[in-house]
Amino acid sequence: MSVELGLDTFGDVTKRADGSMKRPDEVLRDVVEQAVVADQAGVDFIGLGEHHRPDFAISAPEIVLAAIAGRTSRIKLGTAVTVLSTDDPVRAFQRFSTLNAVSNGRAEAIVGRGSFTESYPLFGFDMADYDTLFEERLDLFAALVRDPEVTWSGETRSGLTKARVQPPLGPDGMVVWVGVGGSPESVVRVVRQDLQLMLAIIGGDPGRFLPYLDLYQRACTQLERTPRPVGVHSPGFVARTDAEARDLLWPHYQEMFGRIG
Repeated sequence: MSVELGLDTFGDVTKRADGSMKRPDEVLRDVVEQAVVADQAGVDFIGLGEHHRPDFAISAPEIVLAAIAGRTSRIKLGTAVTVLSTDDPVRAFQRFSTLNAVSNGRAEAIVGRGSFTESYPLFGFDMADYDTLFEERLDLFAALVRDPEVTWSGETRSGLTKARVQPPLGPDGMVVWVGVGGSPESVVRVVRQDLQLMLAIIGGDPGRFLPYLDLYQRACTQLERTPRPVGVHSPGFVARTDAEARDLLWPHYQEMFGRIG
C-alpha cells in the first residue's frame, strides 16, 4: 500500500507584512508559485477549492490548475472541491478532460456539494433541489468519465442521446473522487458510481470518520465493487514544533472555522 501526501488551498485572501490585504489577483499568482514549490519539494498532489465569495480568490480552479500545469512536471492537479451541484456536468467534464490533456494525465477531479452555499443563488439554483441536483449531476459526470458515448436523462437539465463530448479522455482515463463530509448515504453513492472516496474532514477528531471506512468496505462487498484507494482531507499546519504550530494557526483557524457551515 502506498501513501501520497498533498496540499490544498481555497486561495484565502491574506495580509501583506504591513497588515494590508492582498488583492485577489495577487493571491492567485501566489497559489501558482506555491504549487511550483510543492512540485519541487516532492509533494504528490495539490487541490484548489472553488468558492464565490470575497474571502477566497479561487472561483475557477481548473484555470489556475492549467497555469500550474505549465510550470510543473510531476505534481497531480485537482480541485478540492468542484461544486458539482451548481455546475454543468458536461462543461465540468470538458474542463477536466482539457486539463488532463495539457498536463499529460495529471488531472484529478474531487467533486462534491461544498461547505458553502453562495453558488446556488449566484448561478440561479434553488436550495430546495440540493439533493436532486448533486445526485443527477454526479450520475451524468460519472457516465461521461466512464464512457465515450453517453445517453442520459434527468430532471435538472436536458438529456443526452449518444453524445460524444469533446475532448475525450485519453486511454488512461482520469481519477474522480467524491468529497464526503459525514453522510452515510454519500459513502454508498460513491461505491454505487464506482468512484473514489475522499473523506472531507473539516474539523474535530479524525477518528470519528472510521465508521465511514467500515461502511465503504461493506458497501463494496454488497454492491460487488472492487475497493479503490481512499483519500482523507484534514486541516493541518506545519511548524518546527506542535506548540508553535498551534500558536501560529489557532487564531486564524478559529476565525475561518466559524464561517464554514
